[in-house]
Amino acid sequence: MIFLKKSYLWMAAFFGMCLVLLWPNVGFAKQPESSYWYPEQLLNWTPEKDPDAVFNRSQIPLAKREVLYKVNDNAQSEAKLVALSALNPNTSGVPSQGGKDFYANTFSYWQYVDLMVYWAGSAGEGIIVPPSADVIDAAHKNGVPILGNVFFPPTVYGGKAEWVNQMLTQREDGSFPAADKLLEVARYYGFDGWFINQETEGGNANTAKKMQDFLVYLQKHKQKDMHIMWYDSMTNDGRINWQNALTDKNSSFLQEGKTRVADSMFLNFWWRDQQSSSNKAQELGRSPYDLFTGIDVEARGIGTSVPWQGIFPEGKAPLTSLGIYRPDWAFKSAETMEQFYQKENEFWVGKSGNPAATKENGAWKGLAHYFTAKTAIEDLPFVTHFNTGSGKFFAVDGQTVSEQSWNNRSLQDILPTWRWLKEGGQGVNVDFDWETAYYGGSSLKLSGAIDSDNPTHLKLYKTNLPIQKDTEIALTYKTDLKKPNMKLGVSFTENPDQFVFFDVKKKSHQQWMTDSFKLKKYSGKKIAAISLLVESDKKVSDFTTNIGEIKVYNKQEKHTPIDSPKYGKVSGINFNKGIYADVALAWQPSESDVSHYEVYRKLPNNEKEFVGATPNHVYYLSNLRRDGKESTTDLEIVAVNKEFKRSEQETVTFEWPAYPKPDADFRADKTVAAPGEKIQFFNASSEVTEEVEWHFEGGTPSVSNENNPVVTYEKEGVYPVTLIAKNSEGDSVLTKEAMITISEAAKDIKNVAMNKTAIASGQCAPAEAAKYAFDGKVNSKWCALGDAPHWLQVDLGDQYAISKFVIHHAQAGGEPGAFNTQAFRIEVSTDGENWTEAVKVTDNTAAVSEHSISLTKARYVRLWTDKPTQGGDQAARIYEFEVYGF
Repeated sequence: MIFLKKSYLWMAAFFGMCLVLLWPNVGFAKQPESSYWYPEQLLNWTPEKDPDAVFNRSQIPLAKREVLYKVNDNAQSEAKLVALSALNPNTSGVPSQGGKDFYANTFSYWQYVDLMVYWAGSAGEGIIVPPSADVIDAAHKNGVPILGNVFFPPTVYGGKAEWVNQMLTQREDGSFPAADKLLEVARYYGFDGWFINQETEGGNANTAKKMQDFLVYLQKHKQKDMHIMWYDSMTNDGRINWQNALTDKNSSFLQEGKTRVADSMFLNFWWRDQQSSSNKAQELGRSPYDLFTGIDVEARGIGTSVPWQGIFPEGKAPLTSLGIYRPDWAFKSAETMEQFYQKENEFWVGKSGNPAATKENGAWKGLAHYFTAKTAIEDLPFVTHFNTGSGKFFAVDGQTVSEQSWNNRSLQDILPTWRWLKEGGQGVNVDFDWETAYYGGSSLKLSGAIDSDNPTHLKLYKTNLPIQKDTEIALTYKTDLKKPNMKLGVSFTENPDQFVFFDVKKKSHQQWMTDSFKLKKYSGKKIAAISLLVESDKKVSDFTTNIGEIKVYNKQEKHTPIDSPKYGKVSGINFNKGIYADVALAWQPSESDVSHYEVYRKLPNNEKEFVGATPNHVYYLSNLRRDGKESTTDLEIVAVNKEFKRSEQETVTFEWPAYPKPDADFRADKTVAAPGEKIQFFNASSEVTEEVEWHFEGGTPSVSNENNPVVTYEKEGVYPVTLIAKNSEGDSVLTKEAMITISEAAKDIKNVAMNKTAIASGQCAPAEAAKYAFDGKVNSKWCALGDAPHWLQVDLGDQYAISKFVIHHAQAGGEPGAFNTQAFRIEVSTDGENWTEAVKVTDNTAAVSEHSISLTKARYVRLWTDKPTQGGDQAARIYEFEVYGF
């Protein structure tokens, strides 16, 4: 398998590292999205011309990190680890500032990662992809540089030589416009460089030389700390020829004489031993740890067979660094957040679940066995709420301020360094709890049994925190125990294994309680670790304690006021249906040292509702629903400093348009039925409808005020249906003439398109031709590449009376919901020349969509996919297209 090939197969060859859109809904259509480009688009990009650009900027600088000490004797820190991870499950349609799903890839084992590559890009969406802002924020908070991806796909998977040529085009002065744009994008969005993967065939030695010149140009013009990583694919003759090692054929893309060409190289997967690569790097004057030997874990995760001795020989220094392709296996193969975090723990720590005890883990020992955890916790204040970056609700100071599920990795805390390092009694269980939170969406949960003779020491964080005379440490918790049965522990850098403990005494009574402790006695020292000791003088058989916050801070700074943001404004607003608003907010940042900003909505009853948070000074509220018939809405922006103290609010007000009258609309589950057969009608009128009145000529009942009435017709014939939608502002009447046909012939209705002759505007491959959309199977499909719209046409062979269409979109065939067709039309014709539109849909998200129509004669049916997916991917995917008639 070539690099990426498994990924292509998993995607059924249709381009894009896509699983599920965070919110594939027309109501969110205006939500700013992360960028993705083809070369021509990149060359024309400027932040001034891109309305989403300001929302895609990271505001968190790259933190410094330290190794300090290790808890695992086998671990080392000379060799580095790079992860090539699909941190968002698709290239297009990625919200710029988080989404509304709780279940999201909130990767959290940053402590073992030295470099992250944001894995994305596809021939169908775009091949140049910077990281989303929330992922940059999370990486930087943990001190991990993160790279965008430039991916030239193989031609069989849509790659084009012209894309390579466009990127390598030079000005007369020898400069590379595309390289300049890559550097501009990285500077503007705030990430740390690019991973460049050239797998498009057709090049020659001249192509290779130009690519080398391109890389050297990047080296000469990049910012000091920016990183350029090259993938072992193209060789110096321009061919795509994976070496799986550093050789004479690919070394010129890393080093050419005294010229540094790339900062590192990711070596392909088919290797047994990397001694030759290590030797070659040193021969070139480069560190062998600039080489990242690749392992592909996408398919099998911890079941992947890896010749570890070929990188980490027993008793010797590592030969190279390690590159991990697709550790997002843990997210992709899980179904719940609990399962995802368990798989993550096994991947990074091993089956023991103890980063200090990995030797007996079996073949997959976990990455903690080979790499020492690093820490970015070096400055005060340090605050953690054990917030993983998503939640089923949002809590502030222990109070639920929003019932809306969410994800936003910009808000992810630095999570515990060691998961889980328990010493002593093993009866205490520890994990994240997404049912209880003090701030955000999660907390740390301790549960199980306490052994009176063997307390449990839980080491949580490696730190390097300076202690001053007024430094304090505080613990916020709640428990079902009569007393906390906990001590808060700290150790110091001169002896990280020796802890002093502070007795937590305040009773909780199942309410959040904070106990704080002065560290003045240890002034001048540095905290090396933070821990919890769980103990009891009597055996406790079953308990639950939630840790909502650990905070280390200087007390005098606690009284420093925090400045409010200023000059808040609505920088853009769009109204939808008179009751939804897409609102772009902007403000001047607070002059205080801010962690992030919270945005609240003030409701007509004066209650406040949390609507989002961001470290940025802009925020987009998508699909904000009007509360009743309110005429104005107040939005409040609050600055939150790094100790989680809040400023006074900055209020922004906007006005709603006049409250709208309803728009009547409806559909039926069938339009052709036998006499006496039940037909269900569905009210599809606009949301402001307060009352409905149906009229069914010839039906029983003939009048109904139900939302979705069931009606029967006893006599054959053709009947109209009328719906009146009403509210306080007026009413709307819709009559569909000749909508219902009652006939004994209804029993003969079937899928008349099955195995009929079909043609299409294109196909991805012979096995995905038009006919596969009409073979009665949902494990085969029609697929088309290129720019939309695409069309699919079937000849029914004779004229039929058509009553319904059923379309099985991508998800029905097992692909991601992100690939379901969003906008499409269905046309019918009797002669194949003159066409009539029968169905038009602009906002589909369903895996299977049904469309009943008034009985219509046709021999030919044509499906147009105007927007083939929920995002920017232009490939159409239809697994089955059924046409029902007689």
